[in-house]
Amino acid sequence: MMEWVAFNVFLIVLVAIDLGIFSRKAHVIHVREAMIRSAIWVAVAFAFAGFMWWYQSKHAALNYINGYLVEEVLSVDNLFVMLIIFSYFQVPRNNQHRVLLWGIFGALVMRGVFIVCGVELVQRFHWLLYPLGALLVYTALKLLVSEEQYDPEHNWFLRFSRRYLPITKTYDKDHFFSRVDGRWMITPLFVVLWVINTTDLLFAIDSVPAVIGVVKPPDAFIVYSSNAFAIVGLRSLYFALAGMMDAFHFLRYGLAAILAFVGIKMLVDAWVDIPNWIVLTFVGGSLAISIGASLLFKKPEQAQPEDASLSTAGEQVETAG
Repeated sequence: MMEWVAFNVFLIVLVAIDLGIFSRKAHVIHVREAMIRSAIWVAVAFAFAGFMWWYQSKHAALNYINGYLVEEVLSVDNLFVMLIIFSYFQVPRNNQHRVLLWGIFGALVMRGVFIVCGVELVQRFHWLLYPLGALLVYTALKLLVSEEQYDPEHNWFLRFSRRYLPITKTYDKDHFFSRVDGRWMITPLFVVLWVINTTDLLFAIDSVPAVIGVVKPPDAFIVYSSNAFAIVGLRSLYFALAGMMDAFHFLRYGLAAILAFVGIKMLVDAWVDIPNWIVLTFVGGSLAISIGASLLFKKPEQAQPEDASLSTAGEQVETAG
């Protein structure tokens, strides 16, 4: 229990330092600043791997690195969804970092509960690895054959908020709540925050089992710490890649390959012991090949008509309630 408390205190201190240095005032985060922040978070994540090597063992450190890389790669898919959500709700760029910050805290709490329960169940009922592995293989196949994009309209919290919650008509700077005519109301920014949080919970259904699948034996602290470092670095990574995401059009094939590989690993776990270095090589190789192919074979430019739904999305939320 003490290692959990110490780790979360350490993480909160790091986030506070990040905020104190880079985010004292709401501002537009440009690519150069985002790249520096991303590099720092990656460096800290790998430094923690060195600590795990010293604190526990080489095996624990490799488990952590595998978990971190799998979660980091799969989190790239989250970036595309965040971009769609921010575009849909027309969130001002200088307020996006505040949404992502609080989204990180929400994701850490929800994933922490999800991970502890998941690892406990797998340790008690080893056979659960098989349906989880099958789920990952199914998700990989679905990712390959389906080009359907995420649609915020399907989010349950958005539908709930439109129906039952009092929402202001406009954004109020970077505030989540605003007082209107003596009445406290939530702002569209709060709706965006919870659309992102509830969407992240859906992504966790795939990514957490994938990390559990590469951490052997399943260890809740290793799975959580690797998830946590990937998540806290996601905010900077979003701003670093936001303008280039469309260029990585082959990335979904790399993600599908990783999900399928981990799923198959979980399915054959009882008969085949796949070493950590093979997992590490496959994850890194799949990511490198998919990014390299995206850069070598450019996506044909297509004239895309303006999507009226994006231009009116803000109004749809702002007039709700």
